[in-house]
Amino acid sequence: MENLTEIDCGPAHANVRRALPSVTSGSCNGWWRHRRSGSSRTNLILAVGIFGVACLLAGCGQDAPSQPAADAKPATPAVPEDVQDAADALLGKETTVLLFGDLAKNGKQQFLAANVVPKTPKNNLPGTIVTRAVLAENNDGKWMEILRCDEHLKNEKGYMPGTPIGGVTGWRLAFEQDPEKGLALYFTPLKGAVDTHTLPIGVRWNPDTKRYQSLDRSYEHFLNESPTLNTARSSLR
Repeated sequence: MENLTEIDCGPAHANVRRALPSVTSGSCNGWWRHRRSGSSRTNLILAVGIFGVACLLAGCGQDAPSQPAADAKPATPAVPEDVQDAADALLGKETTVLLFGDLAKNGKQQFLAANVVPKTPKNNLPGTIVTRAVLAENNDGKWMEILRCDEHLKNEKGYMPGTPIGGVTGWRLAFEQDPEKGLALYFTPLKGAVDTHTLPIGVRWNPDTKRYQSLDRSYEHFLNESPTLNTARSSLR
């Protein structure tokens, strides 16, 4: 039988049988290692390229500016210095100006200020709780007090109907602004940190008398002031 000729992993004559390379064949083993080494280098280059593209994309995403919130609330207008000074003069340094502007829709500047009780575990009543409050109006450059809320409710004409006879130490204050009628105030008397669950006393600007006056229980009709507390209380009943 003709001896098989070992070939160097290349093609032989068609009539010659090829000996399959073995794992121990020196030349074939070298060729296989060279092929595997080339393939590994190619895979490494591809992996590095993919990693670089991924890092580039991630970096671009981090540099993108964030979009501003669409529902951002408008900034609260700063209280004018003369308004804050007048409020401090009427109620002291611990005074918060709650509203200012043409509050009564009478063409004059007014402000509402109060000594607001901060929220604490002992004062957890809902709403804005105040110990004192004032309404002031600017007349010819001078701020004049036109309504006061302390132990009682009163304006320049006397005690306002509905004010408690015994006096209170705190009030829940609420307000609303009508584009035509102007500011409406609602004072609910409190006893310490206890909610008395009484109906609030409504107060609104009366264009006929040109001052803030109490309203009846329907909050539709104005009530006249009284010089004494007893008559002020009874006129609301």
